[in-house]
Amino acid sequence: MPSNEALRQAPLLAQLSDAEIDRLRARAQTRHLAAGQWLFAQDDPAERFFFVHAGQLRLFRLSAEGEEKIIELIGPGQTFAEALLFMDTGRYPVCAAALMSSELLAIDAHDFAAMLRDSPDTCFALLGSLSQRLHALIAEIDNLALHSASVRFARWLLAELPADADALTLAWPKATLASRLTIKPETWSRITRRLSDQGVLTVSGQQIQIHDRPALRRLGELDGL
Repeated sequence: MPSNEALRQAPLLAQLSDAEIDRLRARAQTRHLAAGQWLFAQDDPAERFFFVHAGQLRLFRLSAEGEEKIIELIGPGQTFAEALLFMDTGRYPVCAAALMSSELLAIDAHDFAAMLRDSPDTCFALLGSLSQRLHALIAEIDNLALHSASVRFARWLLAELPADADALTLAWPKATLASRLTIKPETWSRITRRLSDQGVLTVSGQQIQIHDRPALRRLGELDGL
């Protein structure tokens, strides 16, 4: 089980007192998932939300045809499914599955809600966390609706690149990132191959090296490539 300090990495849990953390841990369960294993499916009954201690998960929805759309990628130190605290349905709105071997802390949502009633600071931390996610999702919807695959890729890469470096090591599988951007894996490969031919970047395994950041910025400002 993660330490108190590890739990406080998550904005939602950062404001909890030692006594509240101890109470949370006493009612929590540790879950271990193998790579590819599902944690829950959309519309499953929801009684717990989760803190990722180690590993990576994807949150996604399935279309009527069974096609998967990744909603969010979750890594260590993050919480997810906490929105169920405010939902009357009592069911998860998405599916969750591990991308690699993962360790989670399953937190009792009902008991956490009881603690919220006594802790305004924690309430504001929760609202802040949910607000950030909402704004990120709205920005993503705009990006998906208004821009081509090439522009979406360029904007994503620019957002991920450190300000003081021209190289990025992908933390997630390429196929997963492509799904996150609503791009087919073959389209991802075609975009990176074209940009490589143009001298904008090179790709080696999970490493992307940028050679012409201004050209990448220009692509991110366009709307029809």
